[in-house]
Amino acid sequence: MHLIGAGAKPARILVVALAVLIAACDYTPDQGATPTPNPAAGFPLTVRDGSGASVTIKAQPQRIVSLSPTATEMLFAIGAGSQVVAVDDQSNYPANAPTTKLSGFQPNIEAIAAYRPDLVVAADDTGSLVHGMTDLTVPTLIEPAAKNLDDSYAQIKQLGQATGHVARAQTTVTQMQTKIAQAIKPIAPLDPPLTVYHELDDTYYSATSSTFIGQIYKLLGLENIADKAKGAASDYPQLSSEYIVSANPDLIVLADTRCCHQDAQTVAARPGWNHIRAVRSGYVIGVDDDVASRWGPRIAEFVLIIALRLKQLETNF
Repeated sequence: MHLIGAGAKPARILVVALAVLIAACDYTPDQGATPTPNPAAGFPLTVRDGSGASVTIKAQPQRIVSLSPTATEMLFAIGAGSQVVAVDDQSNYPANAPTTKLSGFQPNIEAIAAYRPDLVVAADDTGSLVHGMTDLTVPTLIEPAAKNLDDSYAQIKQLGQATGHVARAQTTVTQMQTKIAQAIKPIAPLDPPLTVYHELDDTYYSATSSTFIGQIYKLLGLENIADKAKGAASDYPQLSSEYIVSANPDLIVLADTRCCHQDAQTVAARPGWNHIRAVRSGYVIGVDDDVASRWGPRIAEFVLIIALRLKQLETNF
């Protein structure tokens, strides 16, 4: 049996510790207050985005269109919310984000142009988005899925530079780093480590340690079963049910509670899964799909959720 730490702690002490961690991860996004012009931002400026392209922004943007849910969360977190005039149909956080029918998967250049943007932010250059925006002289930043937490921090700081909120972006990054450090500090290293299966959907797509999700599990001292799957992709492989059962993970994290309505009961009902250690021990964790899959400021919330369950393992065993 895997153990975490040197022994069980009194329940009262654990509750206090968890309350402190929860308070540390409170996140209040910008609610759209009027931005303060930042002459020190140095517009015009040129930045190199996540795709490696050089993007010149002539003046502080006032009409931003975000086609990336993660970028939307970042923009509001750094104080640029009031500069955002439209976001894509998948951007659902914060609640006051100006959600539209725009698609980040199939961008419609004409529909985007109707919002008269002076900056477009997207996760991918899908459908010749950059080419179309360039023809309209609208700068476009491509900020792809982060490979690790450093990528996430870099994107936040770059968006701070591009929108004139350098200081607020740095503060956001520092707060994330502090919250994550506080969440993982109580977790003791194990030998051998606990194993984890992270589920992206009910067809068994997962995330390896080559992703920002996998890096979080590494920070928490967990061994990711997706890393050893034969012939698996380096980032988001599709595993088989048989492989997952044979790997017998100690912990199962479901990031498909909303999209696919998965929970501990549906997992236990899968053929053979009732024999998995995590299922038998009650360590199947359901998390919000968006919180677990976006590489923005709420990463700290995801780390906290997993850390709290690991502390429960310490208490129960």
